[in-house]
Amino acid sequence: MFKRRNQGVYYGALAILLILVGLGVAIPDEFQHVTQRLHQQITHQFGWFYLLLVTGILFFCFYLIVSPIGQIRLGNPGEKPDHGTGSWIAMMFSAGMGIGLVFYGAAEPLSHFATMTPSAAPESQEALAEAFRYTFFHWGIHAWGVYAIVGLALAYFGFRKHEKYLLSATFKPLLGDRTSGWIGKIIDVVTIVATVIGVATTLGFGASQINGGLSFLFDLPNNFKVQMVIIIVTTCLFVLSALSGLGKGVKILSNLNLILAIGLLILALILGPSVTILDNLTESIGGYLQNFMAMSFRSAAFASDQRDWINAWTIFYWAWWISWSPFVGVFIARISKGRTIREFLSVVLLVPTLLSFLWFATFGTLSTHLQASGIDLGAFATEEVLFATFDHYTAGAFLSGIAVILIVSFFVTSADSATYVLAMLSEEGNLQPSNRKKVIWGVLLAIIAIVLLFSGGLAALENTLIIVALPFSLIIILMMVSLLKELKHEQAKMGLVITPDRLPKKDQPFKSYEE
Repeated sequence: MFKRRNQGVYYGALAILLILVGLGVAIPDEFQHVTQRLHQQITHQFGWFYLLLVTGILFFCFYLIVSPIGQIRLGNPGEKPDHGTGSWIAMMFSAGMGIGLVFYGAAEPLSHFATMTPSAAPESQEALAEAFRYTFFHWGIHAWGVYAIVGLALAYFGFRKHEKYLLSATFKPLLGDRTSGWIGKIIDVVTIVATVIGVATTLGFGASQINGGLSFLFDLPNNFKVQMVIIIVTTCLFVLSALSGLGKGVKILSNLNLILAIGLLILALILGPSVTILDNLTESIGGYLQNFMAMSFRSAAFASDQRDWINAWTIFYWAWWISWSPFVGVFIARISKGRTIREFLSVVLLVPTLLSFLWFATFGTLSTHLQASGIDLGAFATEEVLFATFDHYTAGAFLSGIAVILIVSFFVTSADSATYVLAMLSEEGNLQPSNRKKVIWGVLLAIIAIVLLFSGGLAALENTLIIVALPFSLIIILMMVSLLKELKHEQAKMGLVITPDRLPKKDQPFKSYEE
């Protein structure tokens, strides 16, 4: 039952959101100017910090995977997972990347190749190699490492320690009962605000891309009125899905997303330059692995002319993943009960990453192949690049139609997941939040997206999300310290060590073929 003492978190978050949205509507130009300057200052002054933090998070995840701690289960000993592995992967993939994959699938490699290259000359072979390597880097295990560590902390304290499913509860080893006071409330308010801002901006971008696809397919006007109708229709869909429960709506939609995404991927592989796609995938994975450390710590300290690109892409992405981690982390934690830490981290880091690699190799090759052949796709807006690319391939209209359906499905899944997470956070971590709270948050998300699209304040809200990432990154650091402290305590209590249970007798080795 929703407890009245947690209404401070709910109303505090609402007040902050109303102020931010009010500024975006009343003074959109001034608000965008101020937030843009803060955004630029943060990426310039703290770029090194983001690079060290995200890479440090990744190494921390690797340590937990290989250490005896990885045996600990996110739940009671022997507890089985709530969801099958396929549905589990589909749900985390839909919530974690979703619209972003379709939005940037063809556009980001094209930009790195032809418009704003990391270091090489535009449209050169070196630029093409960099385009795929850095796209893999931005959407690979670094992103999922950020999501994984937040999700792991929430799942561990929630399912293993039986604490409330709140970010503030993960600080108990450091703060004790003070997590129930004002410090914990601030952490939970920041979590809700970051989640709403992140999802609202994504809904705005998703509506823009759906509109772009419909314009290509049916010559519909690409304007605010159409985008508003799209948001209203999809809001009705995701509210209905949210009311059906996590085990039904989100799971069904997530499985549908995976089927549609794989179907679109296979068609693109067949209809596009198949051999080139597979060559690019293979070569780019090698380039990614070979340059992994250099990219992870690249701050352009000795090549200042390249710093603007790093700020605009790598630092932007790292801040974006950090600011999105409360929403995705809470959701991944909720669906991961019964997994071991080793299984949780291994799957969360690797499986979505490999799917992303295949996705970007395929759609990135489609766009860069056309660009290299003399067809200029750089003139199109980011949300139109995918459809402009399909337009030059066999069955392009059919591919665009599937893409629009996939975007709508991802749109509904992301918003559906967000309404559940926000309702849960608003009711002290209640795993079965009230339908009333789901509907309230669903409607509020839609209203915020519509208002900001109308006022032009969406860019300012995106800047605000990047600004919020800085203080939240400090929360993540403390969360990791708290998590490690509790894991080490449990390791000692359980006597977890890396030693074999049984050794072969002298001169009698174990042989599978003789047993």
